[in-house]
Amino acid sequence: MNRVEGLHHIAITTGDMKGQIEFFTDRLGMELVALYWMHGVENTFHGFLRLNDESSIALVHNPEIAKIPREIGVTHSGNPGANCAPGVMQHLALKVSGHEELLALRDRLRSKGVPVVGPKDHGFCMSIYFAGPENLSLELSYSTQPIDARAWIDPEVVELCGISADELARYKQSSDFDDQGGAVPQPGPDAPGPHMIYPEALYKAILRTSDEKMLEMSENEPPVKVTEAAE
Repeated sequence: MNRVEGLHHIAITTGDMKGQIEFFTDRLGMELVALYWMHGVENTFHGFLRLNDESSIALVHNPEIAKIPREIGVTHSGNPGANCAPGVMQHLALKVSGHEELLALRDRLRSKGVPVVGPKDHGFCMSIYFAGPENLSLELSYSTQPIDARAWIDPEVVELCGISADELARYKQSSDFDDQGGAVPQPGPDAPGPHMIYPEALYKAILRTSDEKMLEMSENEPPVKVTEAAE
């Protein structure tokens, strides 16, 4: 059973928080809904741009980020078909509701001086492509029907990936799992992982912290007290 329902947010680091907010609000018409000190992270801002009531693009900024060099083909792809390092975002595709909205956003982008390629028809989705600040590779897409795995899983590519028939059957059908209501204990630092990268001593301390204590340490108060008058 697949319990992951969709994208809540994707976090993008930025050396220019204002510039990214300007791009996504002005060029794409999105709305800034949060901008605050990032919880538990020193000297760092967190921004959220609304996609819908449950999904956002998140931005992460501190003064050190701008000092990290961007290298096309390593840190960034530069375009939606180019290489970059394993495990990083190659491009970001955002959903629109249909063709009219796709063309409307293409008009909006082009009218503000942003070159846009497409639409291109990929069979299961229609897409346009353009760049964002700091060498982001961006796409807007819509689909008219779910992807049919029978038509879109290529046996040649399956073989080249070293995927057996049994593995393919498992990948295509979400496996069941008998959860224990949150009672499974935390694995230690020597568990198979993968693991997040923290300083070793801090990571061990994090893993030793109980779930209850971690929840108690939550920061959840908004920075601004909202009153009826303010609304």
